[in-house]
Amino acid sequence: MRNNSFEISKGIDWVLIIAYVILVMTGIISIFAATYRDENILQGLMSLKTDYSRQTLYFIISLVLAVFILLTDSKFFTATANIFYFFGIVLLILVFPFHTDVKGTKSIIRFSSFQLQPAELCKIFVNLALAKYLSSMDLNFSKLKSQFIAALFILVPAVLTILQSETGLALVYFSFFLVMYREGLPSYILTIGFSIAILVILTLLVEQNTLAISLTMIAAVSIYFLRRPIKRQRSILFTILAFWIVSVGIQRFAVPYFFNNVLKPYQVQRIYATVGKDFQVDTEKLSEEDLKKMEDKKKAGNYNVKQSKIAIGSGGFSGKGLMKGTQTRYDFVPEQRTDFIFCTIGEGFGFIGSFFLLGLYLFMILRIVNIAERQRSTFSRTYGYGVASVLLFHIFINIGMTIGIIPVIGIPLPFMSYGGTALITFTVLLFILIRLDADRQMILR
Repeated sequence: MRNNSFEISKGIDWVLIIAYVILVMTGIISIFAATYRDENILQGLMSLKTDYSRQTLYFIISLVLAVFILLTDSKFFTATANIFYFFGIVLLILVFPFHTDVKGTKSIIRFSSFQLQPAELCKIFVNLALAKYLSSMDLNFSKLKSQFIAALFILVPAVLTILQSETGLALVYFSFFLVMYREGLPSYILTIGFSIAILVILTLLVEQNTLAISLTMIAAVSIYFLRRPIKRQRSILFTILAFWIVSVGIQRFAVPYFFNNVLKPYQVQRIYATVGKDFQVDTEKLSEEDLKKMEDKKKAGNYNVKQSKIAIGSGGFSGKGLMKGTQTRYDFVPEQRTDFIFCTIGEGFGFIGSFFLLGLYLFMILRIVNIAERQRSTFSRTYGYGVASVLLFHIFINIGMTIGIIPVIGIPLPFMSYGGTALITFTVLLFILIRLDADRQMILR
């Protein structure tokens, strides 16, 4: 703890804190608008039986943790980063024998009425551990070994999370690769990653033989136009041929294997639905339970997105007003207090409200990036980029889900969606950065 409690305000970025409070309060108001059912508001708040009262309690707990973090010496976070990471991995492992099955996910541990989702909490620990590793004095991040070790910090919790049927949360961990890119990860790795993603999408949209022929023609045209450089340097030819072989291999073999043997049928169904294609499943290979689950997921996913679009579209330019939206007020949109909380904003406050909310998110992320860039310490800078990457990923995916351009994978909207673990996680992530920024003249390792 810091020696002088009055130092809490020294160097603190109050603008970022104000933005945080506005977002959380907007979230509580949106949860209230979506779940209020004519009960006495004061009694509803005091009873802790309503969603908006519990979210208010989570906000109070988050503020207490925030104050505690602001009173903590910055060196504490570097000293304990690896310990917290190990603790997070242990928590993820404990999920397997002690989990509670909630809405198809096996990632939650229940303590009486309190639920803990370690996969959500672990984002803090991964960010701290990755920042600790990347700020090591003897680290040469240009070496493949160093890049591989850094990737392991991300991949271990991601794999454990996937095994808990939380594919959406697992994908969030991959946002930390943007942090590695900022710290010197070669750009070609990100280029390859994006190219593979585009190739997967094309594999879903284009017939197999047509895509294979197109890839072959692209390789042939490239060789023709680069024939002179190829004569001087044969490695260019080998590179083009390697890309062609890998691309066709991914398209013909890797993607079909991954979709048929790794992903669950309902997950494949959601992906196909997002790109506007029908997924034809071999029903003979599925059990009755899997068939029923797939059908239920299909109906729920299609219904959720459809109602979400109706809710957002019905808000028009200026919205229907607080608690006057028919879609969210009368439960037409499932999960409207959690994953689809953006619908409440879209219907109640329309384009104007949605625009200002997205503007506030953009301001927060740009502010965080600015804070990260002004750090003298590699640890603080890396941690700051981790916070920005996680928030950006969550915002993009969540809002993309609600408007139907991204498969429904069930991740919360930062600071707004209902849920204690999520709100506490985002709060701790943010306020550790604010504490580090307050001590930005200090070199941390």
